[in-house]
Amino acid sequence: MASDLRISGVEPESIVDGPGFRYVIFTQGCPHHCPGCHNPQTHDFAGGKVADIPAILAEIQSDPLLQGVTFSGGEPFCQPAPLCAIARAVKGMGKDLVVYSGYTLEQLLERGKEDPAVLELLRLCDTLIDGPYIEAQRDLTLRYRGSANQRVIDLRAAGL
Repeated sequence: MASDLRISGVEPESIVDGPGFRYVIFTQGCPHHCPGCHNPQTHDFAGGKVADIPAILAEIQSDPLLQGVTFSGGEPFCQPAPLCAIARAVKGMGKDLVVYSGYTLEQLLERGKEDPAVLELLRLCDTLIDGPYIEAQRDLTLRYRGSANQRVIDLRAAGL
């Protein structure tokens, strides 16, 4: 497996982090520090714990109700290599992948020029929910996101 993955925790069956029942991995470490962040405990890059990736994959595999997996945070694109390893396994199980990022798709494509794992993770992802949380644009009626600036992007339809 790729390098260690630092996580804040997991949610084995979520219905709010993408379509259907989802296994959510909350990555640890975030450079954005958005005011009003829903997961401020994930900001510290030294916090959380090192994930037991085989155990996580076994949990995902064992739950027939799961439609897919969601990477949230923290900022998943700060740890793209180990997440790519998980994403490849998840896709091999026939499940879809949603990734949340405080970066915009355009910023991620730029980052991908320096870090190929960023581009690989985007290619493995079915849906990207991008952009920082902006407290002044908070809208609880939005599906899968917290502020109006954030986009839900179907990366398959976008040709990535």
